[in-house]
Amino acid sequence: MGFPGTWMTESESVVYRVVPKCACSTIGQILYYSDHGEFYDGDIHDATTGLHKWSREDSQNLINANVKTHQAYAFTCVRNPYTRILSSFFDKICGIQRNGNRYRGNLVPMLVQKYGIEVGGDDGKGEFDQIASFRRFLLFARDTIRWRKPMDPDIHWSATSGHVSTFICNGGRYDKIIWTEKFNEGMSEVLGKIDTRHEVKLAEIPRFNESEGHGPKRAHPVEDYFDDLSMHLVYEMYKRDFDVFKYDPADPSNKMPVAEIDLDEVHAKLGE
Repeated sequence: MGFPGTWMTESESVVYRVVPKCACSTIGQILYYSDHGEFYDGDIHDATTGLHKWSREDSQNLINANVKTHQAYAFTCVRNPYTRILSSFFDKICGIQRNGNRYRGNLVPMLVQKYGIEVGGDDGKGEFDQIASFRRFLLFARDTIRWRKPMDPDIHWSATSGHVSTFICNGGRYDKIIWTEKFNEGMSEVLGKIDTRHEVKLAEIPRFNESEGHGPKRAHPVEDYFDDLSMHLVYEMYKRDFDVFKYDPADPSNKMPVAEIDLDEVHAKLGE
């Protein structure tokens, strides 16, 4: 199985387990900058040099050896399940992707037909009932996660704990899990623990939100998208995320964590 979704600096200073929709573009650029003193010109997910990635065959032995012996500081980043699933909807379902097409080809037409979802027309810019469509998308996401129908869950809405757990189950151990909602605080701690070739001044780092502008703007506060049924579905899908990463399932308006993450608990519960 190895370590899918794992990136490592070429200097092997730090190992990072990518979690989609959790500041991964910004983190990847920070790691790239820490080695090279400049940012990657483009979407860091497209980079095939300058950063070791498990998806690169020539990187796998190096990542495997480093992680198995815990040579480098290892971390990941997580996000509130309510805001993460909402972001996935606006970016991946409503938005036009970098290549000018809809995400995953026939996915959106299938959702329009089978679930009655609206996405703002062909260009994603038309008016539509965001709340009603999002709640229908939640039914689809639940179907993919619970029954793997009409398709397997996509990485952008499969549970964060699932991404985080593969690293543990295959022999890795995290030194830190940071919250997207307290990004500067968490990333500062990570950078303080590693030796970088180039100093990273976190306050000067731009946010590389590669999904920004893909879809329509969110028209309502987060909590407006979640009624009792929606909250039930979100908890059904992301119970472990709420539990181990310390978010509040009872209040969609509170995106902030409510307690400290217990790394021993994470490794015990997600390493089973």
